[in-house]
Amino acid sequence: MPDISDNAPDFTLPRDGGGEISLSGLRGGAVVVFFYPRDDTPGCTKESIGFSDHLQAFAEAGATVLGISKDTVAKHDKFVAKHGLTTTMLSDADSDTCERYGVWVEKSMYGKTSMGIERSTFLIDAQGRIARIWRKVKVDGHVAEVLDAVKAL
Repeated sequence: MPDISDNAPDFTLPRDGGGEISLSGLRGGAVVVFFYPRDDTPGCTKESIGFSDHLQAFAEAGATVLGISKDTVAKHDKFVAKHGLTTTMLSDADSDTCERYGVWVEKSMYGKTSMGIERSTFLIDAQGRIARIWRKVKVDGHVAEVLDAVKAL
């Protein structure tokens, strides 16, 4: 599980709308990577809309924002279209990136355990090191807190 000041694990993942994004290709600017459980669920939708609504402010602060879940690119495309999202959404269908970031965890709901993505956000600096980590994210106020951290880099 990576920690603050560690090199962020690199990844190359397919994105909504086609093509791929590599973390290493974004060096030179800050990157916000938010991991979320699933497209079109209430918390995930609210978080994704929040990042999309503030995407220009992140860009002005020199940061790229990427959302990652296990959903397929086709599901991401529907999610993006349905909610008018502008944030880049990446598909980690095999969980490799989620596992390397330590967000693929055992969850418990109503007495049943299952594996799933723990809502988490990583702020990666221009040199590719992890500057901040938010785990077990509560959606309300999170986007503003991340934006403040980007501005303080």
